[in-house]
Amino acid sequence: MVMPYGTAHAADVDVTTAKLESADEGYRIVVAFSFELSHGLEDAITRGVPMYFTTEVELTRPRWYWFDEKTIRSAQTVRIAYNLWTRQYTAAINDGLQQNFSKLEDAMALVLRPRRWLVADKGALSAGSIYNVAVRLKLDINQLPKPFLITSLNNSDWRLSSDWKRFTFKADDK
Repeated sequence: MVMPYGTAHAADVDVTTAKLESADEGYRIVVAFSFELSHGLEDAITRGVPMYFTTEVELTRPRWYWFDEKTIRSAQTVRIAYNLWTRQYTAAINDGLQQNFSKLEDAMALVLRPRRWLVADKGALSAGSIYNVAVRLKLDINQLPKPFLITSLNNSDWRLSSDWKRFTFKADDK
């Protein structure tokens, strides 16, 4: 679906799945998003401009006697870029190992369904406590090259963000 220029895109990013899983080493986030790139963003990527998509996770523990305890913040950034020489899309998670793809849709799968990453060590959460978890995805315009930063501030076509998806999670009693 190609979106016309000048439309707001914040409402077009949906969090379709969001949950925490307990693992041996700690707690991993399982998240999936649903959206389609605007024509302007897709065009910029195919012209070689790297785009940075950041998934943010926040865990807080509610307290009745004071403000909520800010417990954990974690983020994962996927950089999607097109190499004009090889005619391949590259995706890198947190500026780590790059993976090449022949189609943009395949590279964007890492943004739509990020890998399960560790957001909290096993001892970071109090056993048996209830935590409020918030997850969102945004296009990180602060990492764009400077000429495109100005474009992104003036063009709603470049504003891509989901609302915070909130849910509760009970830490293991182990």
